[in-house]
Formats: sequence, structure tokens, C-alpha cells
Amino acid sequence: MPELSARKQRVADQIQCELATLIQMEVNDPRVGMVSVTGVEVSRDLAHAKVFVTVLNTLGADGDVNQATLSDPGALDQLEVQQNIKALNKAAGYLRILLAKRLNLRSVPKLQFHYDASIRRGQQLSSLIDSALAADREQHVEKDTD
Repeated sequence: MPELSARKQRVADQIQCELATLIQMEVNDPRVGMVSVTGVEVSRDLAHAKVFVTVLNTLGADGDVNQATLSDPGALDQLEVQQNIKALNKAAGYLRILLAKRLNLRSVPKLQFHYDASIRRGQQLSSLIDSALAADREQHVEKDTD
């Protein structure tokens, strides 16, 4: 993996911070729900930026917000994630203009939004580890009672 330059990393961090605020405050598209910006990758020439987002508080089949922050992705959730990403990519030009006003850069990178499934995978791995630990405890309890 190539090492990031300090400037490139600072630009990516600043874009991530500013986009988190701008998406929350300035994007009025009803397709965009609670979105968290989890990371930004900036190209070497600072012309393009991949913005990774996670959709939070997805709606269940009955229309109510799920109790868990991230629900287990079903067909409805995948559709909602796709709609959020499509809406954010459509608003990318507007967000780029707002970023240009906030950042001191000669040229602001073109934004492209991608879904970041790492949080969901982390939750799945965590639940697998918890179930393995519970099964291990049960085995130790059974051996101790014998």
C-alpha cells in the first residue's frame, strides 16, 4: 500500500470533516437520510476524492426506525443505501462548490460517493466472536459439572 503524503492526508481529513457538516446541514434531498462520512481517499494530484459513507438508522419494513443503529441489510435496506448514494452523487457538484468556499485549495477535488460496508462487517464479526465465546463458556461449564 503506498504511503500517504502528509498534505494529501490533511486534505482528505479536512474534506471528511467539512463534508460531514455540509451533508447534514445543506443537502435537502429527501432520499438522503442519516449519513456518516467514514473516510475520504484523495488522488495523488488532488483532482478526485472517493468519499466513503455509511447509512445510519435505516427504516424497517414497517417504516419505523430500527432499534439498532445499523440494521441487517435486506432488500429494502440495500435499495435505501443505493438511493442515498445516488442522491449524494447527484449533489456532488453542489457539495464541491460549498467545499470550495470553506477550504483554502486552488482546486477542490471532484467528489464520488461510495458505500462503506466495513461497519456492518465489523458488527457481523463482533457477533460471531461473541457467539464463539458464549459457546466456549458453555463447554467449560459442562466440563466443570461433569
